[in-house]
Amino acid sequence: MTSSVVMCCYVAVASNATNAIFLFLHGLGDTGERWSKALKNIMEAHIKLVCPTASSIPVTINKGARMPAWFDIRGLDLSAVEDVHGIWNATELVHSLIRDEIAAGVPSNRIVIGGFSQGGALALHAGLTYPERLAGIVALSCWLPLSTLFEPSKVTANRDIDVLQCHGNADNVVPYTFGQLSAFAMRGVTRNVDFRTYPGLVHTVSPQEMFVVADFVRSHLPAAASQE
Repeated sequence: MTSSVVMCCYVAVASNATNAIFLFLHGLGDTGERWSKALKNIMEAHIKLVCPTASSIPVTINKGARMPAWFDIRGLDLSAVEDVHGIWNATELVHSLIRDEIAAGVPSNRIVIGGFSQGGALALHAGLTYPERLAGIVALSCWLPLSTLFEPSKVTANRDIDVLQCHGNADNVVPYTFGQLSAFAMRGVTRNVDFRTYPGLVHTVSPQEMFVVADFVRSHLPAAASQE
């Protein structure tokens, strides 16, 4: 099955100022609106929260049912064939969203990209391959797509970018070992991977994890940051 080009709509939480962006990508079958509600209370006033929603496409792992998805998923095991075309299409979509924010006046180094599950996987791939420096990447309960094809040469501006990666060791959807292997693979392109394990956590986020996310975003998008 070949993924169609993924389109999206914005669900954005406006703030008092928009000199910094946290672009967050939802997981399979979810929406940006739900995540905007979860994240808006932990964002600083100067940070604009942008939570796009993926279009509904057929998803192989769910027997072809249509649901919001950034790309097709054919399986969640090490032998599964990845949707290479869909991943790169979705990556270009995210890059275009980042370019839109830059065109609106926010420098790339004032943008943090993040996501949960499939959205976290896309955030990793799109963030590491973006050609301008970003402020950081947040990756929750996810994996690095196309890791066997991911050459360090593909990472230019964002080599050694700060990555916050969180994963529950009881994840019943995206195996914890996927997170560990992804962190190992990413250390080939950035030395700044902060991999955090949450004992007993299944495929969800915890209040403690959300606090860590808020702290990461706050520290990488400070209100009075000097822009390079």
